[in-house]
Amino acid sequence: MVLALKYRPKRFEEIIGQDAIVKTIVNSLDNNRLAHAYLFSGLRGAGKTTTARILAKALQCDRGPTSDPCEECENCVMANENRHIDIIEMDAASNRKIEDIRELIEHTKYKPSVGKYKIFIIDEVHMLTNEAFNALLKTLEEPPEYVKFIMATTDPLKLPATILSRVQHFRFNKIKDSIIHNYLIKILVKENVEFDEDALRLIIKAAKGSVRDSLTLLDQAIAFSKGRIDLDSVVDMLGVVNPETITELFENIKNADKKRVKEIISEIKDYDIESIIDEIIIYLKDALFEGGLPLITVQRFFNIVADTKELIKYNTDNEFVLSIMFFRMIEAMKPHKIDDLIKSFERKIDLKNYEPKKEEVFDSPEDLFKKLITKIKEKDIDLGVCFETSVKFISFENKVLKWESCPDSECKEMFKRFFSPVIRPLINEIFGIGTKIEPLRCEKKNELTQIETKRKKPAESILTDNSEKVINKVREIFGSDVKIEKILHKA
Repeated sequence: MVLALKYRPKRFEEIIGQDAIVKTIVNSLDNNRLAHAYLFSGLRGAGKTTTARILAKALQCDRGPTSDPCEECENCVMANENRHIDIIEMDAASNRKIEDIRELIEHTKYKPSVGKYKIFIIDEVHMLTNEAFNALLKTLEEPPEYVKFIMATTDPLKLPATILSRVQHFRFNKIKDSIIHNYLIKILVKENVEFDEDALRLIIKAAKGSVRDSLTLLDQAIAFSKGRIDLDSVVDMLGVVNPETITELFENIKNADKKRVKEIISEIKDYDIESIIDEIIIYLKDALFEGGLPLITVQRFFNIVADTKELIKYNTDNEFVLSIMFFRMIEAMKPHKIDDLIKSFERKIDLKNYEPKKEEVFDSPEDLFKKLITKIKEKDIDLGVCFETSVKFISFENKVLKWESCPDSECKEMFKRFFSPVIRPLINEIFGIGTKIEPLRCEKKNELTQIETKRKKPAESILTDNSEKVINKVREIFGSDVKIEKILHKA
């Protein structure tokens, strides 16, 4: 007998990896809180049909409903041998038409012959047609007291919402690899078969969380390896790449050894490329969780693998596709090390002769005001002189420029004409846009006359000063006894 049937659970406590579901069903049986319809959904080999059969036996037992069937009464014996007349199993994949459901509904009209309930186990229920689902609705909503429905499916999303609302739904989880590992070890010990841990792990990976698949592969491995299950025999049996080869491949990718990578590609090119990619994904997953590769590198590798899956659709040359994938991975390894980038920059920069840029020193408000005067003079010298002699800087805080303005009548006219087109734009340029001006009243009115006198000297005094200089120069050249006559020009 094959291992999947020989070690199929017969009791609730033998079911592995579905503790929450088992606990719920056991409590409902012990407290007699039973639903009229159950739906078990989940991956293949997770225990859906097995749990349905054990539940059916628990309902039919002479001591039942009970979570602990006696295994001795006629009902338990017939249930274990799959020949109980009141436990009807139907495969919805092959009996999916409305006529099949009508026949099932006809059976519900008759009371159980031997047991306490008439139990219908419908496997792969999502395969039923829409008409068949509609025919089942009324019976499923209000079945007779002696009728129980237990449905199983791998795809509950295909079931109509009207069906889902009428059943008690149990979702079977993917069973952890560690649980399957311990379960297989117990079976191998009972079967007296020697094994390697690496070989067992490879079988569990290939089963992808399915207990039934793992038992089927284990049965095959026992037959193939002739008494001892080792890694090489399991690799040959499954037709997959040895995980050690994948590990070596990535070590050479890290070292950018293209020659050795080409050799490994030649060794694995004849394997199914989909299985190679699956092994690569498993390696990257382990490397991420164990810290073998940085996150950014794993992300780049996954992007490359995704692109390779698209390339497979257009090219059947495995060697070419694998070469592109692995050489891209070598290139993706280059820029991720920041230490290497820093060292490359250090080689380009002479750190010994490097002088850091001096911090920019900002001018004081007084210096900015002097700069303003200079800029105004560059625009118009007379306007600049007026501004310099008439306006005195007070302060500049919070974008407010305060000054004291004491212009004469002539400067006032110039300020009126040139403030907006000349002075205001220069203030915005030097002190910043949005600078407000707060002029203060002149407190030096008495000094205005002196300022005007300083700025404008009388024509006669200027003329006199210049004449004396000329006379002195003439006497130096022609002698001190020369006669000089002054001619005054009439205005």
